[in-house]
Amino acid sequence: MPVEVIGFIGIIVMFVLMAIRVPIAIAMMVPAIIGIYYIRGWDAVSTSLHTIVWNQTSSYTLATIPMFILMGQLLYISGISSELFNMFRVWTGSLRGGLGIATVGASAIFSAASGSSLANTGTMGVVASKEMLNSGYDKSLSAGAIIAGGTLGILIPPSTAFIVYGLITEVSIGKLLIAGIIPGIILALLYMITIYVSVLIKPQFGPAVEKTSWKEKFSSFKSIYSIALLFILVIGGMYFGLFTPTEAAGVGAFGALVIGLIRRRITLKSFITALNSTLTTTSFIFAIVVGAFILSYFMVLTKIPTYLSDFLTSTNLSTLGILMLIVLMYIILGAVMDSLSMIVVTLPIILPTLVALEVDLIWFGVIVVLLIEMAMITPPIGMLCFVLNDVAPEMGGLNTIFKGALRFVIPLVIMIVLLFIFPTLALFLPSSSF
Repeated sequence: MPVEVIGFIGIIVMFVLMAIRVPIAIAMMVPAIIGIYYIRGWDAVSTSLHTIVWNQTSSYTLATIPMFILMGQLLYISGISSELFNMFRVWTGSLRGGLGIATVGASAIFSAASGSSLANTGTMGVVASKEMLNSGYDKSLSAGAIIAGGTLGILIPPSTAFIVYGLITEVSIGKLLIAGIIPGIILALLYMITIYVSVLIKPQFGPAVEKTSWKEKFSSFKSIYSIALLFILVIGGMYFGLFTPTEAAGVGAFGALVIGLIRRRITLKSFITALNSTLTTTSFIFAIVVGAFILSYFMVLTKIPTYLSDFLTSTNLSTLGILMLIVLMYIILGAVMDSLSMIVVTLPIILPTLVALEVDLIWFGVIVVLLIEMAMITPPIGMLCFVLNDVAPEMGGLNTIFKGALRFVIPLVIMIVLLFIFPTLALFLPSSSF
């Protein structure tokens, strides 16, 4: 049987396993291991497993993930998320839609600590939902603002999505993280504009709340000093070449611990809880990364990526046309697959095509993360919608939440278009870093 056919069978089996809710790491490993055995025999399976598992799990770079996750956990315990929301509420609450804008702003800054859209959405769902509803905000707009802000968790550094992408593509993780800064800021502004336009059309969706004095406004800045300094230290250290991404992650985790201790919010019990959450999340990501590398080796043996690359490059389509097909593929997959699954399953297959087309992989990494954000807020998977439904049942259920989230697909599409027209939005900071 031709190896290409074996490869296609393996891909089909993997998708079937995912469809019946087999954990993604196992769904990738099982057909890959069986396929490697069929093509090369048991010795190849044993050697590849030993090499891949050892090399990847002992990678110094992989330590970046648990350190950044721990940093986010410790800052969450420190109570910074609620203070960030209060700061933006003081400044924008008197505007129509101001609390929604405050939610996005607070999420953008908290993204500089969390590295996770799920954590962002869960945190802001608890902090902002009741205040918006108690102020008379429309449930769908409130839900959409929380979810839109949540997506920023994997775009504004640190970002676990960029780290996983960098590990698979072997692109500089430091440059990937820095590449997300400008698009993250622009996307946050686009989200805020979307909220503002929504309440212009329907003013009852986001009534203004009480005005605050200038003294209250300026005194509210004290809540962001610590996280701003930590962000500058971590990301600035990478930008100026003072730290590697792994060292920056360690500095960030230690800095978050110091902040929590100074604020007297971290107890032994909460610290153990943070460690437990970090271990659980890290184990899940590590298993997926290892599964992705085993799948990648299987794909190389079956020559599927080479076959796909040769087919696409032999067509009359331009580079832009091929990229648009890939974007369309991700949009379709995002409706039926978990977002992290989407990355690790597809990248080993399309990477040779991207290399053959000489696509900048840092720029493409930002595009992929934006497409992941879109997948996270659109039905039927829409993981962030399910997270918000769990932490804020008062939002009115999944139908209302999905309805609110869908309006924020528009700014995501605008951001992707802007990156195609102006690639320097993603590449300026990485190209100018030391």
